[in-house]
Amino acid sequence: MKHSIRTRFTLGMFFLFIIISVLSVFSGYYMSRLSKKTDAILKENYLSVVYAREMSAGIMTVNQEISTAFLKNRNTDHLIIAKEFKLIDKYLDSEKNNITEPGEDKLVAVIENDYFEYRDSVLNIIKSPLSEAGVLYLQNRSGELYQQLLVLSQMNGKAIEVKTDDAKSFSKSAMGRMTILATICFLVALGFTYGFASYFNQRFFQLYNGIKEIVSSNFDQHLFFDGNDEFYEISLLLNEMAEKLKNNKQKMSVTLLKEPENNISSGDVEELRKMLLRLKSMEDQAVELISKFEKK
Repeated sequence: MKHSIRTRFTLGMFFLFIIISVLSVFSGYYMSRLSKKTDAILKENYLSVVYAREMSAGIMTVNQEISTAFLKNRNTDHLIIAKEFKLIDKYLDSEKNNITEPGEDKLVAVIENDYFEYRDSVLNIIKSPLSEAGVLYLQNRSGELYQQLLVLSQMNGKAIEVKTDDAKSFSKSAMGRMTILATICFLVALGFTYGFASYFNQRFFQLYNGIKEIVSSNFDQHLFFDGNDEFYEISLLLNEMAEKLKNNKQKMSVTLLKEPENNISSGDVEELRKMLLRLKSMEDQAVELISKFEKK
């Protein structure tokens, strides 16, 4: 089967493209998995920690407003309390839609139930003048909520540590695998490039030397190329040209030796002149071809 030089170059570029594609696919795969692991940390557990912190801050603000109003013997600011409860409701709903850890759903259900009781108690107590017993009751209820929200925050904080360690371990493992794969691909590409370049360099060198010998009138020089590509066809043409030049030179020598000068006709002279012109033209073409190779 004939493989042209263009086909060989195309196959070589396609082979290098496959190596690059393999590296790109594997690197993209590992980067995608690592990205998912980090996204799970940021979008899931970190948000739960934020929700727990914001709910704790809201409860603290409500308790502070009630305690301040009781100590200063004034009415509580209902707008502040309503605003904080609205924010707590928002963060609680967000946390209910962000359950990621085992047992977190049960803990959130307990927090939700205790929070509703706490909120109803606050709304009932602030309707009438504040009493010491009422304030102490709210402090105890809020303390229980603090503890539960603290457990929720710690649960997700621990999950962040575990997932971060897992992401680090995966990143280290992926780096090792990619290093091995990249080394193998580099060695394969290096060996292929060396063999590919050696193949063409050797043939160009043989072709250059063969043409140079023909230009030097060494018509016995023949080119021999393995395979069935353009180099092989060029060698056949050059060998044929060398044989023709050799035969023409021999015929011209025999003619000049055998026939005396006075017997040479005008037709023979014209024939010799044409033969010399053909030889000169072939030599000029060979010199031009060598000059092109030397410039490369």
